Amino acid sequence: MKVVLFCGGRGSRMRGGDFDLPKPMQPVGPRPLIWHVMRYYAHHGHNEFVLCLGYGAEHIKNFFLDYQETASNDFVLRGGRVELLSTDISDWSISFIHTGTDSAIGERLRRVREHVEGEEMFLANYADVLTDAPLDEMINRFAASDAGGSMMVVPPPGTFHCVQLGEQGTVDNITPVVEMPLWINGGYFVLRQEVFDHIPPGGDLVADGCVALAKRGRLLGFPYRGFWRPTDTVKERAQLDEEYARGERPWALWEEKRDLAAHP
Repeated sequence: MKVVLFCGGRGSRMRGGDFDLPKPMQPVGPRPLIWHVMRYYAHHGHNEFVLCLGYGAEHIKNFFLDYQETASNDFVLRGGRVELLSTDISDWSISFIHTGTDSAIGERLRRVREHVEGEEMFLANYADVLTDAPLDEMINRFAASDAGGSMMVVPPPGTFHCVQLGEQGTVDNITPVVEMPLWINGGYFVLRQEVFDHIPPGGDLVADGCVALAKRGRLLGFPYRGFWRPTDTVKERAQLDEEYARGERPWALWEEKRDLAAHP
């Protein structure tokens, strides 16, 4: 199943990092965010990628054109030649499509429509959110339905508390926001071709496509309360980087597979 990745935004809230880098190219460990997202999909058997490029496209192109397998794989140096003991991307197919510098997400999707033609279903992602969600379950649940789209939904992050006020201004209840019956867009989508019918030129995937599907009862939600981490700010990205360095990376499901192979 093909995976469409939206990786052309400016990431204006990431400006404390490298100013010129698009947000999906911000590093977490030895690799950029987009690589971690792609490894997640490849771990589940989906290794055909369509990259919707825009701002900072040259950084993404150059990263893959000059890809260094030795940065994240064991190898043997023998006689001046590198012999890889494992590989990351040798079986990946990546289409690099420029979809406009300032295009909305829906417009970017429209501009790569020909690259997912013939696909009954395809996956889509913002390329800057990490999770360990059960992708196979998400896809199977959607495939068993006749819906036009599915989106993963998660509790709102943060340490805020919701306060319920009584008629006289007394506080009746205080509840952590993560325990409220509220859900937000988690950024992981499974879509059918029907979504293109609801995205106008210059439109948005969620505000136009998903809202239209929801109004017609054609949108599924996949609730998930496990690990899910956005990287909208420099602080959030730095926290992920620190956790990676400590070996705390639950999204890296492929490492579990490698460990099992090494220690059966």
